[in-house]
Amino acid sequence: MGRRNLNSTYYMNDIALGSIDEEKDLGIFITDDLKWSTHCQQTYTRANRVLGMINRTISSRDKQILLSLYKTLVRPHLEYCSPAWSPHYKKDKQLLERVQHRFTRMLSGLKSLEYDDQLKTLGIWSLEERRNRADLLEVFKMKSGFSAVTFDTFFTVDSQQRTRGHSWKIIKHRSNLDVRNTFSQSGFQEQIRRNPEDKSRLLHTVSLKVPPATPTPPTMRRSMVPVESVD
Repeated sequence: MGRRNLNSTYYMNDIALGSIDEEKDLGIFITDDLKWSTHCQQTYTRANRVLGMINRTISSRDKQILLSLYKTLVRPHLEYCSPAWSPHYKKDKQLLERVQHRFTRMLSGLKSLEYDDQLKTLGIWSLEERRNRADLLEVFKMKSGFSAVTFDTFFTVDSQQRTRGHSWKIIKHRSNLDVRNTFSQSGFQEQIRRNPEDKSRLLHTVSLKVPPATPTPPTMRRSMVPVESVD
C-alpha cells in the first residue's frame, strides 16, 4: 500500500500468492491507494437502484410519503459508516449528491427550483453537510469517552495555546499526502474555516456538555449521548 510498496511476490508451498487492488470489509471498499472513488461509485449504484425502485412502484407523489421512504430506504446507503470513508474529491461528492438531487426532482413543484432551494423547502441538509456533522459527532464521542477509540488515537490537543477560545483546540499536522490532509481531523476544521456562517449550523446538533463524573456502564453509554436528531 502506498508509493513505497515494493509489490513483492510471496509464495506458499512454492505457489505464488495472488494480490488484489481492493477489498470489501464490513461493507466498505478499500483500495490500495486509500482513495474512496470505488466505494463512492458502489454506494451511488446501490442507492440509485433503490431510489429507482421507489420511483417505479410508488404511484403517490405526496412529499411526506416520498421523503419518509427516501430517509428510510435510500439515505442510509449513502451515509453508512461515512466518517470512515468521507470523500474529499469534488467528483465523488457530486456523484453522491446526484442521488439526493434526483430524489428532489421526483417531487412535484420542486423541479423548477435550484438544488439548495429544494433542500430548504424539504427541510433537509445536503449529504456533504450531514457527513461533516457525522465527523463532528465521532470526535465528540471520542472526547467524551462514548467510543471504543480514544481521542488521542487520531488527535492532539494544543497544550500551548496563545489565543483565546476553548481548551480543546486540535493541532493540524502538516502532510504531503492527500489522504492525511483530507482526514477528518483537518477536514471539518477547513470546512468551518471556509464557511464560518455554517459553524453554528453544524455545531448546534452536538451538545458539548461535560460527561457525568460517575462512571457509566458501557452498555448505557450510547443511549446517553446528548445528540439532537436532524432530518
